[in-house]
Amino acid sequence: MKNSVLIIAFISIMATSCCNNRPQEDFIRTQDAIENIMSRKSVRKYLPKPVEEEKVQILLKAGMAAPSGKDVRPWEFVVVTERSLLDTLAEALPYAKMLRQAPLAIVVCGDTAKSSYWYLDCSAAAENILLAAEALKLGAVWTAAYPYDDRMAVVKKETGLPENILPLCVIPVGYPAIPHSPKNKYDETKIHKNRWR
Repeated sequence: MKNSVLIIAFISIMATSCCNNRPQEDFIRTQDAIENIMSRKSVRKYLPKPVEEEKVQILLKAGMAAPSGKDVRPWEFVVVTERSLLDTLAEALPYAKMLRQAPLAIVVCGDTAKSSYWYLDCSAAAENILLAAEALKLGAVWTAAYPYDDRMAVVKKETGLPENILPLCVIPVGYPAIPHSPKNKYDETKIHKNRWR
């Protein structure tokens, strides 16, 4: 009996110790990875509610967890929360008008001095951010800057990016104002076994 009590006490201490050492984001309940991927949707209408700093940090950590060719990690992120800057970007970017409602945006950028294929690595980082937003019950949408010279010029100017840092996309983020449903994009005609047929 005494040994049983000691074993239970040991397990309890170990469980408490393990939980205390886990990253904070582990305590936010999220859905299964496959369910999360299938649930992702583009959200363009947001509540007038700020996104908590800890959730912003999780989004950025998710972005930086992306795969990267030769592990170069050429990404840089600009977190925009200034209302006037969000409004200026909304005015200047043709497909980012929802920035007027968004409480924040993450500009995913790449360092061209580190990698000539920065836009590939940064695309993976951007997708991770979108999936993390879905998991956190936030709404987000990819709005392209790259490869459009005019859009890239606006983002570079307004965010003060150095010459070697190019913007890939601007991701507005916020709490969804209305319910959204994911699109079923599965298409068997896009699948080719062994050879194109």
